[in-house]
Amino acid sequence: MVLLFCVVYLIIFFVKVQTVWVGILLFAGAVFVTTVLLWIFNLTKEIRSSAFSISEALIGIVEARDPNLNGHSLHVQELSLLIYKNLPAGFKRRINEENLKYAALFHDVGKLGVPEAILNKPASLNPDEWNVMRRHPEISVQILRPLKSFDLIKEWIIFHHERIDGSGYYGIPGDKIPFAARIISVADTYSAITMARSYKPGKTYEEAIEILQRVEGKQLDTYLVSLFCTIPKEDVLACMDRVKEKISKQSSVAEMLEV
Repeated sequence: MVLLFCVVYLIIFFVKVQTVWVGILLFAGAVFVTTVLLWIFNLTKEIRSSAFSISEALIGIVEARDPNLNGHSLHVQELSLLIYKNLPAGFKRRINEENLKYAALFHDVGKLGVPEAILNKPASLNPDEWNVMRRHPEISVQILRPLKSFDLIKEWIIFHHERIDGSGYYGIPGDKIPFAARIISVADTYSAITMARSYKPGKTYEEAIEILQRVEGKQLDTYLVSLFCTIPKEDVLACMDRVKEKISKQSSVAEMLEV
């Protein structure tokens, strides 16, 4: 707004407008244009916020099929954004925060295409079941393909299970894995370790950090693991607190709809 006003004043000065009314009209025009732009910006911001809230609710419905997943995608999203916020400015310029938010949230939406018998199996999966499970990143991309705006993040989603040593789902070596996918991978791994499942209890923050450090350079990006370990414990734990709050609100809405 200030910049626009300055431009108007510069125009008046250099053109040497002698009529006060012309100056007033230019000033009024600047105010009007600025007001409209601010209104459009705020409206767009509200639409984006509403769209994301709807997306979070839909993911909640998807994950309700699997008691082992409930809240996982929200947790990964919170952790991914936490990692992003702690990145140096140079690294932040490599990815868009809004895109990362959506990619992290939708990273497991492909599990819609995985039978519940496999998702909820309390024992280890057999090779055939693993082959089905390993297709969920690809299914995620297929589900999101009609939405052209997701083209920018499809590789972040499909490669979030790749390993730095090249032994991931698709055998992509570390230097070819998108940086954002590596962020999601660290967040996904921490979440999987700390969240309780039907077949295992959740581990503590300290235990999870120890495991992350053990697999850095092999499964996970060394730099990102090191960065994650420097983030204050309370900030990391606060991610799950926000997830529980969101799930509570979603449950309240669901109960109202049932009534």
